Amino acid sequence: MKPINHRKSRRPEAVEIQEKRFGYFPKVFRWHGRRYDVQAVERCWTVANRAPRLYFRVRCNEGMFDLYQDVRGNTWHLLPLAS
Repeated sequence: MKPINHRKSRRPEAVEIQEKRFGYFPKVFRWHGRRYDVQAVERCWTVANRAPRLYFRVRCNEGMFDLYQDVRGNTWHLLPLAS
């Protein structure tokens, strides 16, 4: 399997949340056609501005990611963490 180079960009990319834990925390998401299982939510926080967002720093086998939900649009995005 080709290694994932997910640390190049800090631009948000759309992801599909496929399953949530307790109806709130991301548990499984799909990014670039690949499934990611969240091993742990390391941190969560809210940014309340013109576009309120719920952020989740998650740990998967493939690495750490920041996921956020755009509350108004109910869309999910991923920010790869810089190494």
